[in-house]
Amino acid sequence: MKSNLVRSVRSVQRDGGPNRVLRAPGGLSFRLDVRALVVVGALLLTVLTASVALIGTGDFPIPAGDVLKTLLGDGNAGQEFIVNELRLPRVLVGLLVGASLGLGGALFQAISRNPLGSPDVLGLSQGSTAGALVMIVLFSGSAGAVTVGALVGGLVTGIAIYLLAWKQGVHGYRLVLVGIGVSAVVTAVNGYLITKADLVDAARAVVWMTGSLNGRGWDQVWPLLWLCAVLVPVVVANGRALRMTEMGDDVSYALGVRVERVRLVLMLAAVLLTAAATAAAGPVGFVALTAPQLARRLTRSPGPNLVASMCMGATLLIVADWASQRLFGADQLPVGVVTGVLGGVYLLWLLVTERKAGRI
Repeated sequence: MKSNLVRSVRSVQRDGGPNRVLRAPGGLSFRLDVRALVVVGALLLTVLTASVALIGTGDFPIPAGDVLKTLLGDGNAGQEFIVNELRLPRVLVGLLVGASLGLGGALFQAISRNPLGSPDVLGLSQGSTAGALVMIVLFSGSAGAVTVGALVGGLVTGIAIYLLAWKQGVHGYRLVLVGIGVSAVVTAVNGYLITKADLVDAARAVVWMTGSLNGRGWDQVWPLLWLCAVLVPVVVANGRALRMTEMGDDVSYALGVRVERVRLVLMLAAVLLTAAATAAAGPVGFVALTAPQLARRLTRSPGPNLVASMCMGATLLIVADWASQRLFGADQLPVGVVTGVLGGVYLLWLLVTERKAGRI
């Protein structure tokens, strides 16, 4: 029976993409999705190329070759200052924010089993925005205080959504509906805070709410990097259990998966990733919604596609930031405007597709 099972697993093909089973010493084995591996490699190559191009973009353009030399420590003093102090931190923040949003979106969509189950729709981004606005409007807080406020706001909103959606467990559509309701309430609170702010604080708040990588430095890189270093391994370690939960709670329990524990851990990780990304760059819209779906369509692989979603999120944000600087002349747009336009178009297309398929 065991040999028949191994032979059947080896012969599995999903949507034209072969899966291979690799065996390691000690009897361990794991499945390798070749198409997904190729997609991840292509996305990494794309995002690295776009990052080098973005570092070389600006009032003082630097050729790609000189950018690489400078990153390797072989540039002149002027290039090292421009690359390492001004542009590299911004690119790293973009990579980390995009990867965090892509991973957070993949987790929420897998937990809710709904392509609309992203932090943008569920109200996590709005909750982080509310925390930041409280610090800006009510306390005229510093940049550090705004970051802390955004983290606390996102975490409180995530806990509220989880508790309101709990009824003998957290289920997909209930989670989405509760999230939409919480999002509407928090959006109203954000509007109230803006109307009560003085002109200077209101202007500062609106700029932050747009979502931008302008002026980002090493102070934003390190906290987000450490958070990702802690949370990403936790998420990947629970990836197999998350995939099993997509077969339903009864089957997952029968296979030994502690469903609610897995959901709680992964929802907490997704909330922290989203809140930290929002704290670092503001509420950059639609990356968390579109990245997991685009990754799934490229890999043609079932499951949450966690690594591919991370790479897709980083690629989307870096390419959008490059477009915001290069395609609009002197009128450089915040990256949140570009992702909002692209994400809005994608959301309309997704709704039309789901309606034609009879799912909504």
